[in-house]
Amino acid sequence: MHIQVKAINGHKGILLFREKRYDCALGKAGVTHLKKEGDHASPIGTFPLRSVYYRQDRLPEPPETHLPLHPISQTDGWCDDPQLPEYNRKVSLPFTGSHEVMAREDHLYDIVVILGHNDNPPVPGEGSCIFMHVATEEYSGTEGCVALAKADLLELLKTVSTDTLIEILPN
Repeated sequence: MHIQVKAINGHKGILLFREKRYDCALGKAGVTHLKKEGDHASPIGTFPLRSVYYRQDRLPEPPETHLPLHPISQTDGWCDDPQLPEYNRKVSLPFTGSHEVMAREDHLYDIVVILGHNDNPPVPGEGSCIFMHVATEEYSGTEGCVALAKADLLELLKTVSTDTLIEILPN
């Protein structure tokens, strides 16, 4: 299976999957061929879907999916510090290096799909924490992720698997 994400205007995009179209948000700086840590752009390329993390305290039941599924705990983080060997890896909090907190106060990480960007092995500085997650109501630009409405993300997860690829395309 193949998901296509097309940048259409700045950080706005359209996700195409199985003849359906979903609005999505991309990086605040749009998309780029040369992803760098902190550039606020989504990486152009094709990436596997690795796994799903979710807030079991905020969802009535786990998302239905064929991807590996993990509840998010208060001690889950994701390292975005290129100077550390844990770069672009899940870490346990407290953690002294720069990191994303997975149990966010807002609802953006209620569902998080880990994309296989710069992870096999991670190259320091070439981008970390590239996820597919819940969008804001306005589809505000992300730090480099792909963001969908919660209902759309839950619908999509029902049919994807570890064989599914997501392709992020330029405008």
